[in-house]
Amino acid sequence: MSTKSPASIVESPAESLEKLAYNVVAEIPTQEPNDRNRLGYCLWGWLSERRGTLLQTISAAGTRSSLTSEEILDVIQKRLEEKGIKVS
Repeated sequence: MSTKSPASIVESPAESLEKLAYNVVAEIPTQEPNDRNRLGYCLWGWLSERRGTLLQTISAAGTRSSLTSEEILDVIQKRLEEKGIKVS
């Protein structure tokens, strides 16, 4: 029985919203890497569509972290503002 090699992974461009979202949440302490990935995905969705508030997005991600949702919000807002993205 033979198997095919896995599909190659195509990195998103460095200036894309997706890459930005995952980079912003990269250093937020989480219990598991998938918690951080889920938070990055939810942040990317929020940056793309701006539905609801950023705090609602963080809460909806269900990230398990030693930080509270409000502390995560502060970190994300600070990093987004450093990248020139206004959060209101």
